[in-house]
Amino acid sequence: MIAYLKGEIVEILEDRVILEAGNIGYNLFMPMAGVDGVLRTGDETKIYTYLNVREDAMQLYGFLTKDDLNVFKLLLGVSGIGPKAALGVLSGLSADELRFAVLADDVKTISKAPGIGKKTAQKLILELKDKMSLQEAFDLKSEHVQESAGSLSDVSDIKKEAVEALTALGYSGADALRAVKHTEITEGMSVEDLLKQALKNMF
Repeated sequence: MIAYLKGEIVEILEDRVILEAGNIGYNLFMPMAGVDGVLRTGDETKIYTYLNVREDAMQLYGFLTKDDLNVFKLLLGVSGIGPKAALGVLSGLSADELRFAVLADDVKTISKAPGIGKKTAQKLILELKDKMSLQEAFDLKSEHVQESAGSLSDVSDIKKEAVEALTALGYSGADALRAVKHTEITEGMSVEDLLKQALKNMF
């Protein structure tokens, strides 16, 4: 019904943001971890929305990116996860971190999210794994860091292999991604070289 809202941030509360658009103040429940330090009162911004209709209420959920909104919708498709739990997951993990955690069967990382226990995390992985791919995860991650990175087209394969190798060694998907991301990749670097450097970033 409402694809997005564009307007001024009037107030930032503990669990939501109030956005004024067209002389109407909208209550937007958002993953506040992603809002902190990004939005400030008085900012003009565009927020992608999801309208949740219940018998007793209509609630708007807001996201700073289309990717966050899409991942939120994927989470809602998991049996037993409602809007509040889905928002909790995205408050504890970014969309990128969640994708890598799902693909790496990383129950520990996902269960750290508010309101998500071990069993729910396992169910989430089971139901979402076939809807995600490692290549897509890298492509989206590359898009998100494009402004601070050079061309990743030539290095995505060795990054992918390095993350797979680290997860095979028992590291979480999120930790493996973080270590590889913080490793400088130079021309001619092999997967082994990247792996050695990434392992140093694990500590």
